[in-house]
Amino acid sequence: MATAAPEKKDGIWETIKTIFWALVIAGIFRTLFFQPFWIPSGSMKDTLLIGDFLFVNKMAYGYSAHSCPFSMCPISGRILEREPERGDVAVFRHPTRNVDFIKRVIGLPGDTVQMRGGRLWLNGEPVQVTPAGEFIEVKEQQGPQGLIPRCVNDPVPEGGDCISERMTETLPGGNTHDILNIVDGWVADDTPTFTVPEGQYFFMGDNRDNSEDSRFPAEIGGLGFVPAEYLIGRADRIMFSSAGRSLLYFWTWRSDRFFKAVN
Repeated sequence: MATAAPEKKDGIWETIKTIFWALVIAGIFRTLFFQPFWIPSGSMKDTLLIGDFLFVNKMAYGYSAHSCPFSMCPISGRILEREPERGDVAVFRHPTRNVDFIKRVIGLPGDTVQMRGGRLWLNGEPVQVTPAGEFIEVKEQQGPQGLIPRCVNDPVPEGGDCISERMTETLPGGNTHDILNIVDGWVADDTPTFTVPEGQYFFMGDNRDNSEDSRFPAEIGGLGFVPAEYLIGRADRIMFSSAGRSLLYFWTWRSDRFFKAVN
């Protein structure tokens, strides 16, 4: 009986050490290899839906200060740097808001980017698009924030079919992906010509009329160009997906999206 107290203390200390090293290993794994990311908004529909859960490949572009939680990595610039490819879906730190965003790489350093009548132009040439039918979703609250989708056929009652026009866009180099259109003549359907500076990138969301991206300059509160040091990683595969406002609503899980590749 005299040894019970020391044994109890030793057990508590071992538990604390186990938790500590588990957190250290998890932190190293998150920093160097894969970072979890939930999709909070509809700006990347229909490639990524609200409630998709994915792991971001941190090895894809190398490492910077923003590779660590709270941007605490003691790194200046980037190490083991690899340039993203046009068409990659990438996670990056917003240069002015200090939050993580996910968009598609559209413009590489030296490219010119412009929107004309809702159509993307790269380096003075229109990007090829082909009709791809309609994207239909239920008009209801989505995700923890209870976001309501915008629809081509608005006004739509709650529970009704919310429709967006869908097209397949083929970027120079052959990358293809779907994009959505909600309304013609939106504020960012026609833009000036942007020239992407060296060491920076131009990002856009696939849900073109519902994305705050590089079409909106940082000077007016938008995203603007994203320097390479703010890149965090590439989204390669959806691991899990839930359409409900809570992860516990198992009847809203989208099993058809589990382990789906991100294109």
